[in-house]
Amino acid sequence: MREVYLDYNATTPVDPRVVDVMLTFLKYYYHNPSSLYSRSKEVRKAVESSREKIAKLINANPDEIIFTSGGSEADNQALKGVAFYLQKKGKHIITSSIEHHAVLHTCKFLEKMGFEITYLPVDRYGIVDPEDLKKAIKPETTLISIMMANNEIGTIEPIKELAEVAHDHGVLFHTDAVQAVGKIPVDVKELDVDLLSLSAHKFYGPKGVGALYIKKGVRLHPLIHGGSQEKKLRAGTENVAGIVGAGKAAEIAMAEMKDEAEKIKPLRDWLEKEIKEKIPEVIVNGHPEKRLFNTLNICVRYIEGEGMLALLDMHGISASSGSACTSSSLEPSHVLLAIGLPHEIAHGSLRFSFGKYNTAEDVNKVVEVLPEIVEKLRAVSPYGREHGFGDYQK
Repeated sequence: MREVYLDYNATTPVDPRVVDVMLTFLKYYYHNPSSLYSRSKEVRKAVESSREKIAKLINANPDEIIFTSGGSEADNQALKGVAFYLQKKGKHIITSSIEHHAVLHTCKFLEKMGFEITYLPVDRYGIVDPEDLKKAIKPETTLISIMMANNEIGTIEPIKELAEVAHDHGVLFHTDAVQAVGKIPVDVKELDVDLLSLSAHKFYGPKGVGALYIKKGVRLHPLIHGGSQEKKLRAGTENVAGIVGAGKAAEIAMAEMKDEAEKIKPLRDWLEKEIKEKIPEVIVNGHPEKRLFNTLNICVRYIEGEGMLALLDMHGISASSGSACTSSSLEPSHVLLAIGLPHEIAHGSLRFSFGKYNTAEDVNKVVEVLPEIVEKLRAVSPYGREHGFGDYQK
């Protein structure tokens, strides 16, 4: 059975061109980039070339990029790095209620360390109001962290406006751009952010490698102590093959991003239209326009997302009920609760996220099986039967 993969926000397949360049460094250029012999210098050159490619993808300078093990580490480095370095100035941090758990759980940790965290609300589309941010800033605020694009509902935040508010009050601004970089144009100079997190496996690179943009002049406390790698912020021998793969993926993303969006958005819109026409009582989550072109998050009333996912999987369709980091949780999505959905509706969520290998055939498959799955589940659900969905006969 052919897999219909519609979970690109969880991770993307590694582009074959990325695999090819990585294999070269796994097989032949295995040398430590910190050593002094000629082969090591070639490896070091490859690492720095990848740094340049990542920097170019977000319009940064290469010396403003440090490599990490992924988006979660980049978020941790940004939040803890600023919090600990500036704690004498103040111990107040502002974030939003719909952040990825890499940010939210880091904030919970910092609360235990004596920091005060303000969690801003969002509107029904998941957007943070700059006016709410202004009101939340205190003299002791040192950092504001708001994600660029939400991983579950796809809503894109007004990062430039939010960063301007932060800087008007002398506060550093970080954005978790893991779901944005490689999908949509991101320019750190235009946005004027101080810190930005990204992850290679969200744009057809390998897992286990990401990066943190640190604007020139911003100082951080290191998380990993040891050697002097990555400006003494991240000790340890570099993941050379991963870094080279990330650089190649960034290079490909720059060249193909526009064409990918033009291909994928019509598929996403088509699936949304078909679902709304064929399945009654469906809610589409996220902003109708300010949303990642590849993301469709819906709530199907009177049933739970886990049941739909299990039956979709039996048909070879891979989707999600939200973030991959919380897919095993029985609690409804914190994002859906934050945008105002009640528990019983939030439990019925499905996220379809598209990528460059998807086709019209994939959409047809979902349209073919999902209405029947929903009808079947509603028929056996007491809540569904209560609302007149009890006549399933197949």
